[in-house]
Amino acid sequence: MTQSSPRQLSLPVYLPDDETFNSYYPASGNDELIQKLQACAEGNLTSSLYLYGPQKSGRTHLMHAACAHANDLDRRSLYVPLGIHASISPALFEGVEALNLICIDDIDAVAGHPVWEEALFHLYNRIAEQQDCRLIVSASASPIEASFALPDLVSRMQWGLIYHLQPMADDEKLVALQRRAAMRGLQLSDEVGRFLLTRMARDLRTLFDVLDKLDKASMVHQRKLTIPFIKEMLRL
Repeated sequence: MTQSSPRQLSLPVYLPDDETFNSYYPASGNDELIQKLQACAEGNLTSSLYLYGPQKSGRTHLMHAACAHANDLDRRSLYVPLGIHASISPALFEGVEALNLICIDDIDAVAGHPVWEEALFHLYNRIAEQQDCRLIVSASASPIEASFALPDLVSRMQWGLIYHLQPMADDEKLVALQRRAAMRGLQLSDEVGRFLLTRMARDLRTLFDVLDKLDKASMVHQRKLTIPFIKEMLRL
């Protein structure tokens, strides 16, 4: 059984300290999803939860946030990114229903893999028999559209709540960038934020990575985040 400590797992995975519900800026239409994720992490949701959306839409952030929230409440959690399924074994699911929260990211990465699908099917069944274990899974598509070959597994995925993670509008991404910058003691003007949105890949993961790079550069060079400085640092 693989079990989480406050921030580190025995899987080759770490929970980032900065990916919490407080650092997540929800797009319009995702408020109910956030509430349900928090309730699930707290053990106050009776069903499993399946959320889906495109790559780099914030799914992994939310999975990390749910685990962090559970850990803060002294509830034992497990985060499993199935994008690395080639380097791990389905045996890791044995006995994990004794934990309080299991978050399986990119569950559709194993769609079409019989051994993994069988293991997930049995995991759903074992969790359904537990009083205090909750399951959150994420995927890029809905259960029906995710190319799973085992009909009984698809059926189990549909037992619980299913949410489509809504994409963020550019104005919402700007606010999210400014919030992230403020958490680092940076001031990001609307003009500079919009410049980044027009010149960089528009997904938040890439934008946050760029902001982290600029944060370090601004400290080294003792410069504010201006468009000329950003052009210089990013060689735009």
